[in-house]
Amino acid sequence: MKIAVVGATGLVGSGMLKLLNERNFSFTEIFAVASEKSIGKKVAFGKTELEVIGIKQAISLRPHIAIFSAGGATSLQWAPEFAKVGTTVIDNSSAWRMFKDKKLIVPEINANLLTRNDKIIANPNCSTIQMVMALAPLHNKYKIKRLVVSTYQSVTGTGVKAVSQLENERKGISGDMAYPHPIDLNCLPHGGDFEEGGYTSEETKLVNETRKILSDERINITATVVRVPVYGGHSESVNVEFENDFNLDEVRQILSQSKGIVVQDNPSENIYPMPKFAKDKDDVFVGRIRRDISQPNSLDMWIVADNLRKGAATNAIQIAEYLVSNDLI
Repeated sequence: MKIAVVGATGLVGSGMLKLLNERNFSFTEIFAVASEKSIGKKVAFGKTELEVIGIKQAISLRPHIAIFSAGGATSLQWAPEFAKVGTTVIDNSSAWRMFKDKKLIVPEINANLLTRNDKIIANPNCSTIQMVMALAPLHNKYKIKRLVVSTYQSVTGTGVKAVSQLENERKGISGDMAYPHPIDLNCLPHGGDFEEGGYTSEETKLVNETRKILSDERINITATVVRVPVYGGHSESVNVEFENDFNLDEVRQILSQSKGIVVQDNPSENIYPMPKFAKDKDDVFVGRIRRDISQPNSLDMWIVADNLRKGAATNAIQIAEYLVSNDLI
C-alpha cells in the first residue's frame, strides 16, 4: 500500500500527514508531494521527516491512493493523470465535487456509494461536512424541507496567509492581507468570491453540496458565510424546517446515537459547542437544540467542528480507510 499526500506543505496537507500517523494508517510507502518550488524540503511525519517530491515523480511511483489538498487547478490537471496509472484520488478541493460522475463523500453518510471504479472521489467543503453530519440522520427521520444557514468560519479555512494576517494584526505588524479588510476584532460577511445574485462561492457550495450528499434536490437552502477571527474551527447557526413534526428528546437521542457526533446541549450550565474546544478533535459538536417558535416543524441548532480535521483531513483519510477496509483499491 503506497499513499501520497499532494499539497503536503500546506495547512491541510500537513494535517493529513499528522492524521495518517495518528490513526496508524497501514502503508508500505508514503510520499509527501508538492509543487516544484518545494521539492527537496522536509515535512514532519510523526517522529521522522519526509522529503518532498514533485507531482510527476509521484505519478511514476504509482501510489494506490493520492490524497489531494493542493487547490482546484492542480486537482483538475493532475488527478486524472494519477487515475490513469490506477491511483485512487481523494480530492479536497472544490474541483470535482459537482461532476455528476464523481462521488461526494462523507463516510458516515454515503460511503456505501463507493466502488472500485471510483478513481476520483471528492471531499466536500469543510462547512458542508459538519452540517450534513448533523442533518443526515434528521433528514432520514423527518425529511428536510428548508435550511437557513449562517456560518462563523475560522481563518484557518482560508489558509496560512489568513492566519498570518490575524497574527500580524494582533501584534500591530503590517503584512500581506488575505482579506480585503482587517479580520481581528471584526467579522467579514465574505467567504469566497461574490457571484451573480449576491451569493458567494462558499455559500453556493453549502447549497449544492448539501443537496448532493443528502440525495435530495428539493431541499430549499439559503446561506450566509462569515469569516471570524478564530483558529479552532467553524461554527454554524442552522435553522431547519422539516416536512414532519419532531420531538426534541427524540432529536437529541438521534444525534447522540449518530457516529461522529457529540451533543453538548445543557445551556443551564453553559454547555454548548465552541470552536475553542473543538480544535484538534475529529467529532462534530451539536448544541443549542431548540424548537423554532416562529414556524411549525422547525428546529434551531448550533454546529461546531475543527475545519482542518473533520472538515478536511480527517474526512479524506476516513474515505481512504473505508476504501482499504472494503477492498476497493
